[in-house]
Amino acid sequence: MSEAVAQGRALWRDYLELCKPNVVALMILTSVIGMLLAVPGMVPWQILIFGNLGIALCAASAATVNHMVDRHIDLKMARTINRPVAQGRISNLQALAFACLLAAAGMVVLKVFTNDLTMWLTVAALIGYAFIYTGFLKRATPQNIVIGGLAGAVPPLLGWTAVTNHIHHNALLLVLVIFAWTPPHFWALAIHRRDDYANAEIPMMPVTHGIKLTALHVILYTLILIAITLLPFATHMFGWLYLVGALVLGAGFLYWSIQLYRNKPKAGMETFKYSIIYLMALFVVMLLDHYLLPKAQVLTILP
Repeated sequence: MSEAVAQGRALWRDYLELCKPNVVALMILTSVIGMLLAVPGMVPWQILIFGNLGIALCAASAATVNHMVDRHIDLKMARTINRPVAQGRISNLQALAFACLLAAAGMVVLKVFTNDLTMWLTVAALIGYAFIYTGFLKRATPQNIVIGGLAGAVPPLLGWTAVTNHIHHNALLLVLVIFAWTPPHFWALAIHRRDDYANAEIPMMPVTHGIKLTALHVILYTLILIAITLLPFATHMFGWLYLVGALVLGAGFLYWSIQLYRNKPKAGMETFKYSIIYLMALFVVMLLDHYLLPKAQVLTILP
């Protein structure tokens, strides 16, 4: 009996791993921020809870498809060798059924509790990540993460449209920030895991163009990211609190990208870790600016 319970718990953990909960959690954080920034007050609790639930279910479905498509690659990489589909603890058919169930549930929740626009944008993001990026771009070009990063950048837009049922230029600015953040974030990890990607024959930039050139690209994209994060201030979306926070956080990102270029020990993983802290902190600063510095005050401060 205890052995059966242990197997049941192991299976439960395997299905949870298919969902990539850490990645989904970061996406939901940006989705929640998108919702909160869309309105001056509080978001209706039904949309806040069920809207993010629907987005999370669809994101988990895309993550499950990623496990299925990459099962042979996962066996060649130390970071992913023990994934449940790669090891056969969950069959490809079981994973497919689970992915379909998650996607269907997510679509129903979004349709019932948000709106059709959010539902279809979420489905488009699911297809973009699960099939266009994972199924094609990842193996086709060293620019895979640049092109495919758009699918992972849309959660703030999804949160915004869940509340407003409208695509606003401020929401697109949030998408642009994450879109610019993705290459330096992921290339830092790719440098750290270069041997894994080379062994799996995935044409990540550190494999095809070397670590030095990739690190230079990390610096260039970090500079682009810093410039883009100034746009919400320039367009009066946020005020001085955000501007200071964005510049300080951007300076930290640039510092680590330079350390990466200088080939400091463990700089790849340290840059990757900082990039996650950077994004979370930047969105928290956005939220603080939104509520502590009302729009009317921002317009008074700025010419």
